[in-house]
Amino acid sequence: MGEKEYRKKNKKKTGERVKERTKEKSGVKKNGKKKGSGLLLEGTLITNRKGFGFVEVEELDEDIFVSHGNMAGGFHKDTVLVELLDKRHGHRMEGAVRKVLAHEITTVCGTYSRSADFGFVVPDLQKIADDIYIAGGDDLKAADGDKVVCRIKNYGGEGKSPEGVITEILGRGGDPHADITSVIRQYELPEAFADEVKEEAQKVPDSVGKKDIKGRVDLRKVKMVTIDGEDSKDLDDAVSLEVKGKDYILGVHIADVSHYVKEGGILDKEALKRGTSVYLADRVIPMLPVELSNGICSLNEGVDRLAMSCIMRISKSGIIRDYEICESVINVDRRMTYTAVAGIIDKNDAALKKKYKDLVPMFESMKELAAALKKMRSRRGSIDFDLPESKIELDENGFVKDIHPYERNSATSMIEQFMLSANECVAAHSLTQELPFLYRVHETPDPDRMRDLMELLRSFGYHMKGDAEHITPKEIQKLLAGIAGRDEEDLIRTLALRSMKQARYDTECLGHFGLAVKEYTHFTSPIRRYPDLQIHRILKEEIRGKLSDKRIKHYEKILEKVAKQSSDRERRAVEAERDTDKLMMASFMADKKGEVYEGVISGVTGWGLYVQLPNTVEGLVHISRIEGDDFDYSEKEYSLIGRYSGKRYRLGEKVKVKVDVVDLLLRTIDFRLVWDNEKRRNKTRRK
Repeated sequence: MGEKEYRKKNKKKTGERVKERTKEKSGVKKNGKKKGSGLLLEGTLITNRKGFGFVEVEELDEDIFVSHGNMAGGFHKDTVLVELLDKRHGHRMEGAVRKVLAHEITTVCGTYSRSADFGFVVPDLQKIADDIYIAGGDDLKAADGDKVVCRIKNYGGEGKSPEGVITEILGRGGDPHADITSVIRQYELPEAFADEVKEEAQKVPDSVGKKDIKGRVDLRKVKMVTIDGEDSKDLDDAVSLEVKGKDYILGVHIADVSHYVKEGGILDKEALKRGTSVYLADRVIPMLPVELSNGICSLNEGVDRLAMSCIMRISKSGIIRDYEICESVINVDRRMTYTAVAGIIDKNDAALKKKYKDLVPMFESMKELAAALKKMRSRRGSIDFDLPESKIELDENGFVKDIHPYERNSATSMIEQFMLSANECVAAHSLTQELPFLYRVHETPDPDRMRDLMELLRSFGYHMKGDAEHITPKEIQKLLAGIAGRDEEDLIRTLALRSMKQARYDTECLGHFGLAVKEYTHFTSPIRRYPDLQIHRILKEEIRGKLSDKRIKHYEKILEKVAKQSSDRERRAVEAERDTDKLMMASFMADKKGEVYEGVISGVTGWGLYVQLPNTVEGLVHISRIEGDDFDYSEKEYSLIGRYSGKRYRLGEKVKVKVDVVDLLLRTIDFRLVWDNEKRRNKTRRK
């Protein structure tokens, strides 16, 4: 039995044993170990500032809740042994940490708080439960309020704080550069490239030579464009479109990064280590050096470039009839922006249509095809949650000058539809040809979370067909379409999203629930995602007839690791980006104390209400600061309910809030609810 088959079988067997744990009275095993009458599992502890945590176990589909009293001195990211308890915390299993096996985090970044002869580092990473004690002489003469890096020398536990030694002073807290550098260090994001990587990048040619073109399909006379944001520099995808008879011929042309980044070379090892580019508020940490990402691998206007092309014949109804995947050489006609293309196809802008008159017919056909593809995916059941993303604008000194939702238009949607088509086509091809491959998978939702959602829906008078374990994306799509424009739309849309599992990479084609498709991969961004680069290599070997049994075994050996590491690096990037956004939002709101906004309740917990403002900034209304009654948390109804008045605060409800406290150290924003008028306040009190 191979490793993959063993892991899959072991996961299923362990999951079955967990479901039966309350029926078993004898010792229960995990890798041959026993612990009393409970099931002992090895996993990763995830903590938070509120004291409790969760243990992630690879063999299980759900995390295990651990209360503050059952942490056994565990630190964030520790590898632990957790014993399952015969009770549940909501829809989660509950357990107790029995032993810490290994520490993952050895350094912590944060803000130094000085006392007379000692100090503390308040961690930037909010999931770390305790401040780090710094003894006198271990502070590197840091000043109060400095951003620092400290090495942990004692992890504490049983009432004792962790202890550390400051090893680096990054700058003053509140300085945007120092604050974001602190996030980078905490997540161990690689900043500068090593000298050997830079030297290797500088050896890469800055133009395409005759030798490079040999054996490639010459598409330089095919009319094509890149369509990106105004500030984009790494242009890794171009599109072309012709109409032939009743069909569209869509070409998605992706920079052939694999031609320059050879497997096992210095550049490849660095790209695998990084896994992905990371986009922070004031900088980008690229997967590849600028010589490649902004140079020879960027599909710049008017120059020859090497590409991997997926050319698809698509019917008027959006069905791919035929396709070709090939190594090509291209020459982009124009570098277009989303704004300009949207101006042409949506606003009929006369000046833009005149400027790009030779391309206008192609853009109009692209608009038609994108609409057909979107309609086809909608019929299939593809889910569009359409939740706002934050756009953070900085001034010349790195301070936040504005935050607002990222603007999407028909051009961004159009390119998205084309990239989806290429990714689906390549994935289907690999499955048909039985290639060793990396797939982008998104498995079916957690049944417990889906039951909670279905129960809440019934209270609103909505129903979904099927049971929680066999729900289809089509049913969720129908639900979201049915609630459009209603008061409870934001509530249900948010809960539906939270019931989804996290997308990841896998060597098995497990389907993509959100897109309602059986085969999906990432083919379209090899400049910024390692899996795309790896996929290009496999496709090229197949095209050249060099995918021998030996090479297939080679890929089967390495792809499991690539999938896991790429998924881990992606999660790390997302968390770092999210923490940076929180930092920027707190900074933006710091001088707005007392200002009143209308927002939407975006989260309900036992400690209060989270409210999101129209500009995407989110803050907390602590339960102790909600006036008019004593409130209890109802997990099933996602509400805070007044004990005497029956007043409910529900997820998705619109409320007015006033900015109360902004804590730049913890990156938190506290709001207070604003009553509409004094009459309403008195009415609630009388009840």
